[in-house]
Amino acid sequence: MDHNTVIALALLFALGAALYSSVGHGGASAYIAAMALFSVAPETMKPTALALNLLVAGFGAWRYWRRGLSNWRLVFAFAATATPAAFIGGAIHLPGVYYKALVGILLWLAAARLLWKPAMLAERPVQPPSLWISLPAGAVLGLLAGLTGTGGGIFLSPLIILMAWEEPRRTSGVVAAFIFLNSAAGLAGNTASVGHLPHELPIFLGSVFAGALLGTWLGVERLPRAWLLRTLGLVLCVAGTKLLFT
Repeated sequence: MDHNTVIALALLFALGAALYSSVGHGGASAYIAAMALFSVAPETMKPTALALNLLVAGFGAWRYWRRGLSNWRLVFAFAATATPAAFIGGAIHLPGVYYKALVGILLWLAAARLLWKPAMLAERPVQPPSLWISLPAGAVLGLLAGLTGTGGGIFLSPLIILMAWEEPRRTSGVVAAFIFLNSAAGLAGNTASVGHLPHELPIFLGSVFAGALLGTWLGVERLPRAWLLRTLGLVLCVAGTKLLFT
């Protein structure tokens, strides 16, 4: 990559990390979209996005845990099946036309619901799902995570919020841990792709960590519940657009 491309990507990655980490996400969708803008090789995009995801989601999971905003029982209720499914999905090279349109539209619909009366959604009483629901749902979400080169948080967050399985801030803690596990599994499922990681990766890791410092501070400390849902709605719009038009 030339010097200007590296600088531009680092800035876009930092911005994406700040936005996504404020709702517990790793930002893979934003990183992939940014790399697509600069015509980065497809074999480089997926492992790079997952590597950046690992850092941002891992830091986010730690920060939410430190503030008592995690729900590990809910994490493992989904991750038990999602993580092995993400490993399988990471090894599958499926043409995007088969799933991108459907998933993109679903993300747009979820975003529209989150942006409509978010205060009402944020204040509903919560009830965790049974394993009969979470285990098969986790398998589907993990497979999608592996196929799309993301950690799966863009699929899990709206599901938890819309089904009232956890309140918004603790949902961010759940999703951060879920993304970390799935990103690791996605990379492990396609170890050959690690050889395509760019030499500029340390620069990109530094940029997303700077963004994650800001984003997790907002998510843990500052954003009210309703604004967390508005931010999540924006994130889903970005992710859906990326899937539909790249």
